[in-house]
Amino acid sequence: MPEQSAEDAHLLHEAEKIATAVGRMFAGLCEVVLHDLTRPEHAIRAIENNLSGRAIGDSVTELGIARIRDPEYPSVIQNYPNKFPDGRPAKSTSIGIKNSQGRYVAALCLNLDISIFATVTRNLTSLIGTEPFAEGPAENLRNRTVDEIRDAIDEFAAEHHQTPRGLDAATKRTLVKSLQERGFLERKKAVQVITEHLGVSRATVYNYLKP
Repeated sequence: MPEQSAEDAHLLHEAEKIATAVGRMFAGLCEVVLHDLTRPEHAIRAIENNLSGRAIGDSVTELGIARIRDPEYPSVIQNYPNKFPDGRPAKSTSIGIKNSQGRYVAALCLNLDISIFATVTRNLTSLIGTEPFAEGPAENLRNRTVDEIRDAIDEFAAEHHQTPRGLDAATKRTLVKSLQERGFLERKKAVQVITEHLGVSRATVYNYLKP
């Protein structure tokens, strides 16, 4: 392994600043490790948020060895699955840093502890989960407008191949009861709109509503 040049030392010094800053930004969540690839036997130069139990001076990882052996090895390997020694799942990204001669000098590695987020995800899924409501009409929380009432009547009539006024009495009764079940009759002036659109009296609408 070539001796560490002044350029390599400078790159490692600057990379250490990045490792410290990123680690402190994601305190407790993301382990950030700077590997000195010019000294593979004692590669770990800096470690922030130590989640893996490693220490300064520990040896290089398999990715580090691959970069030392092959300058053409990918510079960035992003978002790959990993695991901490205690079994916690991790999401990792490894960034190789080359000098002006094209030789890898350092690797900046981020290991995100995703076990925390898995718990949050399960809790959120439970929180926003719904159960089917088999009895009664489906509820909609928006305010019903008179235009929606007219549209609902028109759609019902179209399904029966008729105009609203052309529906027979029995079908109109079914329609009015359907509007009631869907909450349309709670709207102000709903009965007036229905009478005008169906061509019947208010008394007839109220008669349709009787059990």
